[in-house]
Amino acid sequence: MSRNPPRPKRAPKKATPAQLRDAIRDEALKLGFDAVGFSPATLDPAAREQRLGRLMQFVDDGWQGDMGWMAERTAQRADPATLWPEAKTVVSLALNYAPARDPLAILGQRELGAISVYAKGRDYHDVMKSKLKALGRIIWDTYQHDLKVFVDTAPLMEKPAAQAAGQGWQGKHTNLVSRAFGSWLFLGELLLSVELPCDAPETDHCGQCHACLDICPTKAFPAPYRLDARRCISYLTIEHEGPIDEELRPLLGNRIYGCDDCLAVCPWNKFAQASRQTALAPRESLDAPALAELATLDDAAFRARFAGTAIKRIGRDRFVRNVAYALGNSSATATSRSAVERLLTDNSALVRDAAAWAKSRLT
Repeated sequence: MSRNPPRPKRAPKKATPAQLRDAIRDEALKLGFDAVGFSPATLDPAAREQRLGRLMQFVDDGWQGDMGWMAERTAQRADPATLWPEAKTVVSLALNYAPARDPLAILGQRELGAISVYAKGRDYHDVMKSKLKALGRIIWDTYQHDLKVFVDTAPLMEKPAAQAAGQGWQGKHTNLVSRAFGSWLFLGELLLSVELPCDAPETDHCGQCHACLDICPTKAFPAPYRLDARRCISYLTIEHEGPIDEELRPLLGNRIYGCDDCLAVCPWNKFAQASRQTALAPRESLDAPALAELATLDDAAFRARFAGTAIKRIGRDRFVRNVAYALGNSSATATSRSAVERLLTDNSALVRDAAAWAKSRLT
């Protein structure tokens, strides 16, 4: 969340609420955003209770795992206005990151590492924040309305906010689904101190489909629209800091950072076009890297290879832990065995534990 700079000395440009809404939408699209929606910052009591109830149920069930921060500031997460009482409108902004080819194809190539589509390019937080701040600066300089910028770094529930702004709906996999972009959207928000005309909320269009639930390797969905993060491969390979439960390790396959299975099978993806954001394009070194090569990375090499990406945030040891599990799920070749043998004497106990398990699978 960012604060406003000093107010410009010149008088603000006059605009009706409808004109301001249209101007913001136009500027956002010029900056490269793919979709823009507007919703009230203050929720009606029923909507607020629904959001809060879902979040509290998730936390009470303990499904957040190591993500203790999700149990904090729950009231603020449920209602944007509690984050900033002056807020009148939420501007929901989205970037399309749809891949150019099937992200599940690599799962059959067990000697290569499968990295989630969103993490193969530049860290989306940086890309989104840059564009959001640029849009905020235009609004501030031109119209001088107070505002705050959010991108996955403050207790604001982005997917419900996006649904309220007509961007899409939370599918049975709990992620946002768009009729125009499928499951491939990054989200960010501006809170504005001025009340603007809002878009109609999007309704659920999942129907009887349950493809996203069926494909999950670890059965992380106890029911439609409910996710037990403790069994989610994205959570396990990114957020979870310790050893992964042995029963789940074989189910990781060659996924070494995140998982796209439930996103990729959504039928609404047939309408998605490949992302036009060059900053989000996959780096060659991250598009199907060899597991044996990744197993050789020390801390310095890890930092150099993943500089500017989301992967760097989890650190070398956790990443190489994932690589070791993937090696254990690969073919028992001389190359994979040699890579695992080297990791048995790694400085990290986390990595050594994963390597010992991998060795037991390759012998």
